[in-house]
Amino acid sequence: MMLQRKNRRALALGVLAVSGALALTACGSDNNSGGGSGKSSSAAAAPGNIKCGDAQGQLQASGSSAQKNAIDAWNTQYGQACKGVQLNYNPTGSGAGITAFLQGQTAFAGSDSPLKPEEIAQSKKVCSGGQAIDLPMVGGPIAIGFNVPGVDNLVLDPSTLAKIFNGKIANWNDAAIKKLNPSAKLPDLKIQAFHRSDESGTTDNFTKYLIATAKSDWPYSGGKSWQAKGGQSAQGSSGLAQQVKQTPGAISYFELSYATDGVKTVDLKTAAATPAKATAENASKAIASAQVVGTGKDLALKLNYEPKEDGAYPLTLVTYEIACDKGNKAATLPAVKSFLSYIASEDGQKMLTDASYAPIPNEIISKVRTTIEGLS
Repeated sequence: MMLQRKNRRALALGVLAVSGALALTACGSDNNSGGGSGKSSSAAAAPGNIKCGDAQGQLQASGSSAQKNAIDAWNTQYGQACKGVQLNYNPTGSGAGITAFLQGQTAFAGSDSPLKPEEIAQSKKVCSGGQAIDLPMVGGPIAIGFNVPGVDNLVLDPSTLAKIFNGKIANWNDAAIKKLNPSAKLPDLKIQAFHRSDESGTTDNFTKYLIATAKSDWPYSGGKSWQAKGGQSAQGSSGLAQQVKQTPGAISYFELSYATDGVKTVDLKTAAATPAKATAENASKAIASAQVVGTGKDLALKLNYEPKEDGAYPLTLVTYEIACDKGNKAATLPAVKSFLSYIASEDGQKMLTDASYAPIPNEIISKVRTTIEGLS
């Protein structure tokens, strides 16, 4: 909690600084606005092995709300080291972030789902001589938060979870929930299931999990937009977490870092003997079995939603930073490479665990580092 309060204060200061300056974007002016800063355009390795290089000016980015708390933590450290750069990250959601990037409004985007083929094709218009690529950077569990008075521990399996969010199970004392939780005092209380109102990579990953593990109870194709009928909605992961906090009978899905202030999370029944808890460590166990399916410099992953390892938490997501492999604007390229290099570094990845995220496995993050070095 203390870390999150510090991060929010740091972000607030960064936003104030950004508001009075002209933002440089991926397709913005080639003019370098950092000339009047009074700072050297080249710096030695900064504290914490953060290399600023020629990075300076305003850096606009947007997208995934899942990684907001990670970005805040990183930005606090990066901003102290590279004082000539001001990062403004707007957690608009994965869909909006990709749209803004493809329209040339941002230098990079965050998305909890890899780019679609048509989005890669469209990116060639803003990445001169290149295309957008997926760089996996943040891992973590999608927690199922619940607010059931008198119940502190709750176990659900994929089928029951799908039926709850598909409106087929409407009360907390339903027989299916009782069977999974024989010792719990489940109340006669209506279930209030909340989903994202905006296009969301978290929704995409949550529904991919249901499709992979409970297809007969989740007859939808999936995607960033919520497809099931009924339920209630809220904007962003923070909006869903707030609804769970304040609504008796509520259940929703959001990243573990949003499960704060006493929000309880579901343990998921898997093939293992013991239900898996939503922890960063357990998510890392599942993500370690992911496969790289991107081609060329693209590092999109295929997640394993049915891990067999004891303790592996199956409902995970990976947030990608989306950038041009070639054709980045000269004004923003140094800052993009500097910031992305830091967050992919050993020091940057170590910060994720403290913020309730899971670091990207070494085999994958090493490829990310090499790819970032080659951005041009």
